[in-house]
Amino acid sequence: MTRLSVLLLALSIAACASHATFVTGTSIPFSDSNKSVLDAVEEYRLAVERGDADALMLMAAKQYWEDSGTPSGSDDYGYEGLRNVLLTRLQRASDIRYSVRYMNVHQQCTELKPGCHAQVDVMIDASFTIADAFGKSKRPDKRDQNQLVLEWDGKRWLFLSGM
Repeated sequence: MTRLSVLLLALSIAACASHATFVTGTSIPFSDSNKSVLDAVEEYRLAVERGDADALMLMAAKQYWEDSGTPSGSDDYGYEGLRNVLLTRLQRASDIRYSVRYMNVHQQCTELKPGCHAQVDVMIDASFTIADAFGKSKRPDKRDQNQLVLEWDGKRWLFLSGM
């Protein structure tokens, strides 16, 4: 009888462990906060695929800052620099494919309130068509690991960096 009880207990624990819930399509544990930040990143992904610079600018915080992941400060830019990048580089691209694999979400707050920050670690797989200096179409493939940093403003997530 004791063995049967131990076996049933072990099966119950295993069944509970196998029913852990994740945000759909990811290995990120489900919480309302994790889902909301990933929904915001998905909106971003879709806007990139559409080449929608206006929508992307609406997703950026006024304090946006990009260091481009390099030690040199010569390629860093803020909110207005982001606008310039989107209106020059993004507008020249067509046939954009932008896939994002969500690796991890780190949040400082347990509930959404203004000022909460989230970092979303992603793997990006992208391709697009762009004309080179000679007017010939090229289709480069880009794969990259990135961290997107967002802040909850009380109504929605806004990007602070990583776009």
